[in-house]
Amino acid sequence: MSNVDPSPDEVDCRASRFTGVLQAREVPLGGPRAMLVRRTLPAAQRSMIGAWCFADHYGPHDVRSSAGMDVPPHPHTGLQTVSWLFQGEIEHRDSAGVHAMVRPGELNLMTAGAGICHSEVSTPAASVLHGVQLWVALPDSARDTGRDFAHHVPEATTVDGATLRVFLGDIAGSRSPVHTFTPLLGAQIDIDPRATVNLDVDPAFEHGVLLDAGDIEVAGTALQRADLAYQSPGWDRLEIVNRSDAPARLILLGGPPFGEALLMWWNFVGRSHDEIVAYRQAWQDGADRFGAVTGYQGPVPRLPAPSMPGTRLKPRVR
Repeated sequence: MSNVDPSPDEVDCRASRFTGVLQAREVPLGGPRAMLVRRTLPAAQRSMIGAWCFADHYGPHDVRSSAGMDVPPHPHTGLQTVSWLFQGEIEHRDSAGVHAMVRPGELNLMTAGAGICHSEVSTPAASVLHGVQLWVALPDSARDTGRDFAHHVPEATTVDGATLRVFLGDIAGSRSPVHTFTPLLGAQIDIDPRATVNLDVDPAFEHGVLLDAGDIEVAGTALQRADLAYQSPGWDRLEIVNRSDAPARLILLGGPPFGEALLMWWNFVGRSHDEIVAYRQAWQDGADRFGAVTGYQGPVPRLPAPSMPGTRLKPRVR
């Protein structure tokens, strides 16, 4: 998914001392009839959780009577995109030649590396669109890797009071085979009514709990829908309580604190102002760095990059 903000802020992605709950802000995904998404990462209080550097939560969105998702070809560098749906279907096309469908409970992970472009369009099979779009920053040693794509359907694993679908990393005896360039955890957790779930977690990881539906507490703190709770490293257990008589659903993210300072602007993850300028110019020039998407039929052939700000991009002190 693209960050379609016409005036994107630069984001200095590094560790911070914030602990607590990040509240989502609504962002339009496109033009005046655009679908709204709820964004929690990056935020002023916290830019990353492990290598997770971007988190959008959207839906349930009725696409029969309103605009669905139609994101024209757009570029990425230095990251992996993680698509995960609860409802609906999205058609993915990228410049590595991949044409795939994103469906509920199925992981689609695209590696941008040195450069890729892709499009995302909800299909007529989707009457409701509901899910999350996540980005993972690549470490310096891997950020110029080649384009790649992985698809994985995790099996459901039950623990006391919950069902887990682990799409990246491992927890509760369930492990994903999908390769990542830093240690990561990504899982959907469905919690039974009035259940308390205690998960053994890696104390070297920081963790985030993104609430999709339900009335839950994380480590004693109540969450509203689309909130992202943060637990710092040093804890070997994560407690989640469903306070209602209905099931709850959430996304669990984790990873060790990312040790490199990043500069993220629009759809690019880089290390300096000059790198971002070069990425943008390459995209505007149609350079081979990003390749081309074939088969996309939308209102515009590709998303133009926003204008660069009038000053040099630089890390912002948190």
